[in-house]
Amino acid sequence: MFKNFDDRKRVRFINSLSGIKSANLIGTISSSGQTNLSIVSSAFHLGASPALLGIIIRPDISPRHTLENIRSTKVLTLNHVNENIYRNAHQTSARYKREVSEFEACSLTEEYLENFKAPFVKESHVKVALELSREVSIKENGTHMLILKILGVWIPKRIMNDDGYLNIEDTQAVCVSGLDTYHSIQKLERLPYAKP
Repeated sequence: MFKNFDDRKRVRFINSLSGIKSANLIGTISSSGQTNLSIVSSAFHLGASPALLGIIIRPDISPRHTLENIRSTKVLTLNHVNENIYRNAHQTSARYKREVSEFEACSLTEEYLENFKAPFVKESHVKVALELSREVSIKENGTHMLILKILGVWIPKRIMNDDGYLNIEDTQAVCVSGLDTYHSIQKLERLPYAKP
């Protein structure tokens, strides 16, 4: 069915198939000090011990400032997108020139926490400091999977339960479907650990 779609329609269709995804801003800085910010919907949990996240970066057949910065400095931040900044966050997907910081171009604020080199997004409520552990090239489509160590986390104390669970919906976090449709989130129910 989708094989006969034109390129744009096929991209939108395939990007929508996996359903709702988290919306995050990746903050990086070049070795010369130029900041960069890009929205991603490909962040995923890799493990709790050691604490790892993964993200997928598109093929670098065109300039990928985020990937170039991560390769050179080995650090980045992951910042949840919320209802107050999703329009600004979406604008970071535009192809700005290397010398333009998406923070400034998209009216978002750089924030530096505990001497971590990469910039956080001040307006985000959940902020994660990450270090590149390994890059895996995916030969099937030229994308890059980055395996990332979690070095630090900044959250509002009110969202964490005593058992460590985070009430993400209390941060007004948003998620994304396809490439350009944003959704608010609402918890239905927290179920007990499943056993046979």
